Amino acid sequence: MNPVQIKKFLEAHSTKRDRTIVIVDFANVDKWKNSLGWSVGIQELANLIKNISYGKQFLRRFYYGENYGPQESTATLLPWSKSILEKARMNRFELVTKRVKYIHSADNVHGYEMKCDLDVEMAVDLIRERDNYDSIFIFSGDGDLAYVLQYLHSQYGKEAYVFGARGHFGKEIIDAKLAGTVKEVFYADDFEYRLSVQRRGTHR
Repeated sequence: MNPVQIKKFLEAHSTKRDRTIVIVDFANVDKWKNSLGWSVGIQELANLIKNISYGKQFLRRFYYGENYGPQESTATLLPWSKSILEKARMNRFELVTKRVKYIHSADNVHGYEMKCDLDVEMAVDLIRERDNYDSIFIFSGDGDLAYVLQYLHSQYGKEAYVFGARGHFGKEIIDAKLAGTVKEVFYADDFEYRLSVQRRGTHR
């Protein structure tokens, strides 16, 4: 999509903003920089999402693994992790968090791997809040969410849209688009002029 097409889509969607839920899987979004070559800014993301969902903060949901470091007894967030949460809170996202686990791994150069999967929380929230929305926007290309999107589409007629970077979509999402379960797939690459933290202050 080019900027003109993006503008037309957002304008067409504007009447549905108060009945739209947004799911941001920030760990997934943050990985997009590996292929995009630029980072998605939280403020920039929030500004875009205002055009998609507006008026009900609990429908703009930000899922994130809180990182306290490898010591289980530590109760202090790592500074960079705390900064992400503070930015999300300042930009009026509803925060859904849980602690990152450090799992011992002899194969990892650091001696451990980090794990924090919030797919179950996302699926439960989508089902629990189903009476409060008609449209779903997922900022994550994770194919594990395709199952709950199919259920919500077939049982309740919910329309789903998925944002992701090229190369970061699960096969299940592409299959869901072909099957009509997902109405549209958007590429973050096309939204660089609105999402890139490097271009703050230049958005239109």
